[in-house]
Amino acid sequence: MGLRRRDDDGARVPRRAGESRVDGHAAGWVHPPGDPLAVVAVTCPDLPEDPLLGRAPGLPDDAYSHDGQLTKTEVRALSVAALRPVPGALLWDVGGGAGSVGIEWMRHHPACRALSVEVREDRAARIRANAVTLGVPGLRVVLGRAPEVLAGLDTPDAVFVGGGVSTPGMLEAAHSSLRPGGRLVANAVTVEGEAALAAFRAAHGGALRRIGIQRAEPVGRFSAWRALAGVTQLIHRKDPSA
Repeated sequence: MGLRRRDDDGARVPRRAGESRVDGHAAGWVHPPGDPLAVVAVTCPDLPEDPLLGRAPGLPDDAYSHDGQLTKTEVRALSVAALRPVPGALLWDVGGGAGSVGIEWMRHHPACRALSVEVREDRAARIRANAVTLGVPGLRVVLGRAPEVLAGLDTPDAVFVGGGVSTPGMLEAAHSSLRPGGRLVANAVTVEGEAALAAFRAAHGGALRRIGIQRAEPVGRFSAWRALAGVTQLIHRKDPSA
């Protein structure tokens, strides 16, 4: 829509022959109502090596800064899917490590919320940095030892326990904190952790599954399968009437 000239009473005046738009602006040309002029400049960063991060769970492991305490890509994708993120829901990521599960929960939708519970200060700082790098700076990090630090936190719609499942009272504290109908997903890689998951399932119900992942890695000029540590996963939904 072009500029239109107006006289002192606000009436439109046709542009004179040979009069440029610049001349007209100086002579009283104005934008039509509701047609503001705006200029936006955007600086685009260089693309990372893998630009297709997207919102689906299962980002590449190297998208995170970590010290080895990281839920691996394939297990992370299954874990976040089992938690079933929905807009507005709050997740507790207990035993945050690198913060990957909470981060990918929040990346699912801008309204998803998460807090990551981590006992070590260096890892808590790393979680905050990863959250900023991956576009969810609103991730809240709670520094402290679970399950004691869980008391008083906002009621979660879902809880993920990625570390410390065999800690006495951990699963019970997570379960009792859940909103009715909420979901609990817990992963274990040790025999003691598996025993804790089995005992919880016997008391409260739920499903157990065993996740085994193998990746092809170089062996000389050939490739061979390398198995990641097997993961036992508990998936539980709290009784909606509880």
